[in-house]
Amino acid sequence: MSQSRKNLLLVSLVVAGAVLVIAASVTAWRVSRVLSTARQEVRSEGSFSFVSRPYAAPSSSLFQVVRAPAVFRQAARFQDHLFIAGPAGLFEFDTNGTLLHSFSPGAELPPSPLIALAPMVLGDSREAELVVATEQDGLLAYNGRSFRQILPRETEARALTAILPVAAGHLLMGTKRRGVLLFDGHQIVALHPSFAGLYVTTLAGDEADLWIGTLDHGVLHWHGGTVEGFSEEQGLPDRQVQSLAIVGHQVFVGTAAGVAEFDGGRVSRVVAKGLLATALLATPGNLLVGTEDQGLRTFPLESRGVTTHAGASPALSEVRQIFASGDAAFVLTRNALYRTNSQGLGWEPVLTPGPAVLSDRNISALAADSSGRIWVGYFDRGLDIFAGESGKAIHIENDRVFCVNRILPDEKSGTTAVATANGLVRFGASGQEEQVLTHADGLIADHVTDIVNYHDGLAVATPAGLTFLDSGGARSLYAFHGLVNNHVYTLAASGDDLLAGTLGGVSLIGREQVRVSYSTTNSGLKHNWITAVVPVADEWMVGTYGGGILGLDRSGRFHPFDVATAAISVNPNAMLVTANHVFAGTLGSGLYVYDRQTLRWQQLSQGLPSSSVTALAQSNGYIYVGTDNGLVRLEERKLRP
Repeated sequence: MSQSRKNLLLVSLVVAGAVLVIAASVTAWRVSRVLSTARQEVRSEGSFSFVSRPYAAPSSSLFQVVRAPAVFRQAARFQDHLFIAGPAGLFEFDTNGTLLHSFSPGAELPPSPLIALAPMVLGDSREAELVVATEQDGLLAYNGRSFRQILPRETEARALTAILPVAAGHLLMGTKRRGVLLFDGHQIVALHPSFAGLYVTTLAGDEADLWIGTLDHGVLHWHGGTVEGFSEEQGLPDRQVQSLAIVGHQVFVGTAAGVAEFDGGRVSRVVAKGLLATALLATPGNLLVGTEDQGLRTFPLESRGVTTHAGASPALSEVRQIFASGDAAFVLTRNALYRTNSQGLGWEPVLTPGPAVLSDRNISALAADSSGRIWVGYFDRGLDIFAGESGKAIHIENDRVFCVNRILPDEKSGTTAVATANGLVRFGASGQEEQVLTHADGLIADHVTDIVNYHDGLAVATPAGLTFLDSGGARSLYAFHGLVNNHVYTLAASGDDLLAGTLGGVSLIGREQVRVSYSTTNSGLKHNWITAVVPVADEWMVGTYGGGILGLDRSGRFHPFDVATAAISVNPNAMLVTANHVFAGTLGSGLYVYDRQTLRWQQLSQGLPSSSVTALAQSNGYIYVGTDNGLVRLEERKLRP
């Protein structure tokens, strides 16, 4: 072959190779463009608009706080200080454990319990900030001087459960109903559509290799663009995941019934069987397991045995977090922070919350007796009785007095009836428990949702109907007798008339006979689920779950109110009538107040520790307002124009 032909062939090969390279590059570019477009489409479908703004605390508030326990949830170090978050707010301590600052929900912070903390530099910031997740108001970012709020416009995207800093400036956020969201400083998007609808409890890992704990779907492993799910069928002790920890190639998943160890992406064994594992800390040699009610345990990972940590104490119960800082390990419980001593053989307290009047924060019922004492019922911790803010309240909690739904003092006898999920409990004038009534004593059901004075006895509401108690004994009334629905949530009495609010509407009862029932099918009632009723002058006010508040006149006509007849939910029995006002507590919308002279409603939310108002009571010119995050009070006279 001549030299010219060789050169021509070489040029042809080079050109052909270049064409192939260009074609491959174009194909790869097109594939990359398609994949990128697909990712953008997926993310745009699951994107959430938001606002980022400085948070301005209210300049003043009508509400005064009644001191309740701080309740710790999570701790983090930021700017050489220790910060602890919880329902009561954010607390800043120096290295000696001295409280420097506190920031309270409804005052310096939005009215929402705090869930989690993480120091990081967000994608829309140039400085390190302490990122704080709230239960219903999105994110807060604190730079040591001021707060800013990152607030999704969609309510469900604001309800956070966990946060995890990942790539530079990126933050993963667990939610109650929207799965896992990603915030990169410029947009909030769903991490993947398959997570939609999940209640996320905890996160661990990073953006590419992520472990997601859920409330009732076990644990999910997101890696390589795929998702694997693990529940009891795959070896988890329980599908309710409480905690996660990663060390090396091992992943530990704490559940309500033990801890599963994952090795190579599969369950290799279960440790801490039967323990409610609320917190984990994994080291190369040991696994520390914090529990709800069995202290702190240490499990050597190189053996199958179990060793209880030397120096373990009953005080180390209700463990919320275990973390390492420097050479020490710290344990955060519901009401204290501990660390290992210098020998590493025990736990010594570092700090505890300040004194409190109340025993808990999640309030479900309130009442004031004739002596001026305030009775405070809790969702799951019994009740308190206190005469003032000086000193500690008397706490009562047992198998009967646990989940409190209503408290009804009797001015004539000085006794107090307490409706609970386990029966009707009667207390004497001294505050001592005297009698318990259940189904065995004539109630139509053990679970008592409401009670009201009726004639010379009581009318008792239950999920199975009504029971009337008086000197003649116990008699029950339910759907067979004409009640619109057996599940009765609330009662109100006016003379001979008794109004029963149920899951299916309202029934008007006179002399223990159903006179008439109203529902959405035969009246102007907007929602059948009735949660609160009160008599006001010559009519009734009816609170609903989802339709706000309506008026019901004596002729049986419902009428709406400006402001209060809206898409709001009134909490069970959270309505109170005074000489000048009607108060209504809502789920997520604060306190509604009706002026009986101007006939106008207004909404109050600034200054509340939570926007969910659960109970109301009147005493000595004050209105006591219970929420799911503490108790406040306001002077009623300050509401007058």
